[in-house]
Amino acid sequence: MTAFDRRTLLRGAFGLGAAGLLPAWARAADPGRSPAALTGEEIKLTIGHAAARIDGKAGHAVTANGTVPGPLIRLKEGQRARIAVTNTLDEESSIHWHGLLVPFQMDGVPGVSFPGIKPGETFTYDFPVRQSGTYWWHSHSGLQEQVGLYAPMIIDPAGEDPILYDREHVVVLSDWSFLHPHELFRKLKVNAGHFNMQRQTVAGLLAGQDQSLKDRVEWAKMRMDPTDIADVTGSVYTYLVNGHGPGDNWTGLFSPGERVRLRFINAAAMTIFNVRIPGLGLDVVATDGQPVSPVRVDEFQIAPAETFDVIVRPAEDRAFTLVAEASDRSGLARATLAPRAGMSAAVPPLRKRPVATMKDMGMGDMHHGMDMPAMDMSMRAQSNAPTVPLTPGVQTLSPMPADRMAEPPQGLADVGHKVLRYADLANLNPPDDPRPPERTVEIHLTGNMERFMWAFDGEAYGPVKKPIPFRRGERARVVLINDTMMAHPIHLHGHFFELVNGQDRQPLKHTVNVAPGGKVAFDFTATEPGDWAFHCHLLLHMHAGMFNVVTVRPLEGQTEGEVA
Repeated sequence: MTAFDRRTLLRGAFGLGAAGLLPAWARAADPGRSPAALTGEEIKLTIGHAAARIDGKAGHAVTANGTVPGPLIRLKEGQRARIAVTNTLDEESSIHWHGLLVPFQMDGVPGVSFPGIKPGETFTYDFPVRQSGTYWWHSHSGLQEQVGLYAPMIIDPAGEDPILYDREHVVVLSDWSFLHPHELFRKLKVNAGHFNMQRQTVAGLLAGQDQSLKDRVEWAKMRMDPTDIADVTGSVYTYLVNGHGPGDNWTGLFSPGERVRLRFINAAAMTIFNVRIPGLGLDVVATDGQPVSPVRVDEFQIAPAETFDVIVRPAEDRAFTLVAEASDRSGLARATLAPRAGMSAAVPPLRKRPVATMKDMGMGDMHHGMDMPAMDMSMRAQSNAPTVPLTPGVQTLSPMPADRMAEPPQGLADVGHKVLRYADLANLNPPDDPRPPERTVEIHLTGNMERFMWAFDGEAYGPVKKPIPFRRGERARVVLINDTMMAHPIHLHGHFFELVNGQDRQPLKHTVNVAPGGKVAFDFTATEPGDWAFHCHLLLHMHAGMFNVVTVRPLEGQTEGEVA
């Protein structure tokens, strides 16, 4: 284990000791094949406060067992897990096992599946482990996830692993701000573009680097900013790899010729990352814990809550830079893969920031010069789809939302190399339920970017919001229509769904990033009875109201006639 020097401590490690607040699995240059982890049937976690230090600046973190990220939990498919979580905070807390198939009472969402863990109390999560793969866990209380309460979880298969590898590294991406998350939210409510430091300029117009004057006038008519790609940016975020800032150079070791499995987890609160390792091809072999037919790419986009397993085969005795660039290109997380500790490679500069297009407005390839609100009304009049009320929280409705899964993600269309698309993913295994859907459920992702208001179907989550009901065992197709010009990673608790992406074997996911002005369809079998959270995994979007509950009835022991 490489000791931290003073510079490393001050350039991004959490905490005040030699190892900071970093758990053993997250420290750099660990020569072991598998990172240290909490294992077995009886595991204990303690949630508490701790001091944090990044770039020599002190801050506050909420930790699990005193570290940020929290300890890696490693389980085995088929075992039983009993995880006792003690809350030493002076506020309610919780742990959600992201992507795990658990009884709904063990899902960890206060007010939906259990009452939360009160200050001074201990709650024991008790569930069978029914799957394998790369997952993670995080708080589902308040905004604690943003201040450090997140960690990886690896589940080894009961039998032979379908993914062959010689060495593995867990790579947890996240974002950190010294501003309290409630202050981030307050600033966005006052001015939704508060953190956007990359607006178009007159100099950019004259140099031909940005939109034309005509395009700018059209966007101004719609009160939209085409540079508004991310709500919270590198102006206040430091982007981390396993708790390390870019200056720390977290290092994962390899021996030339090895197959190295990189388990990427996006635990960021608000950041979509574009990931590449210049000089190495990336074989994507799993997504959201589920194996897929290998896809060779040079870069992939990973939204908050998603996981991707990637195999790399470094043959040369040299270092490679792992780059995780924020999707708005306002900053990056950086790490190194190397045969020996202390090595590094060049860090590429940030690329030119992307600019939203008319397609991102849900306007397809339509010509400019059209009035958006009037177009909304006319398209609604022609549509047989369920209507969404044009309230203060609904800024626009996409007149021509398109399935964009066969396109590169936003900002990656012209990078000059192979980029992973959702349409590239195919399940390694045949479907568990080959039935066609019995019905279609359409859900609109709505918002008002100027007011930082977000919702499903124009109504933010609250006491009068009706849940989305499914009959236990039914097969349904859910269509998500993004009526906003921002991407939204949508997560369904307690289930996997199959992306309708053109593949014969539709890939299994628990989270899907719906492109601006786009739509996504997934097929879903309601196998898990209970109440399940369904929400955007951009934390402040969920906090603002893009959240609902999916109900699956009957529950265990109920009959159809007992279901209200």
